[in-house]
Amino acid sequence: MSAQAEGEYAEALQNYYEAMRLETDPYDRSYILYNIGLIHTSNGEHGKALDYYNQALERNPSMPQALNNIAVIYHYRGEQAIENDQTEISTLLFDKAAEFWKEAIRIAPTNYIEAQNWLKVTGRTK
Repeated sequence: MSAQAEGEYAEALQNYYEAMRLETDPYDRSYILYNIGLIHTSNGEHGKALDYYNQALERNPSMPQALNNIAVIYHYRGEQAIENDQTEISTLLFDKAAEFWKEAIRIAPTNYIEAQNWLKVTGRTK
């Protein structure tokens, strides 16, 4: 984790890949996968990040931070779609973000206050 904290993402990825090779517990593997997703998010590789966050959720469905990060990526893509005058696509992406935020909030109701406010303001609470 120290390599990741210092911004040494290539080294951190190698460490996480090695940890995946050695770790057999699905719960522990979920956090390794989540951390790999964080690195890809930091590098702007959102497609790869989504893949790793989803793999983490397959092993640990009660991981609100992965759900939140997926929602953030979909929201970001929705904002990009608006900038490119792709209103229908933005709506789909925002709806997808809402799905993941609602699940994250269901698991951790006192977290993700900004997401809760966004859901209310946009009428996506139900």
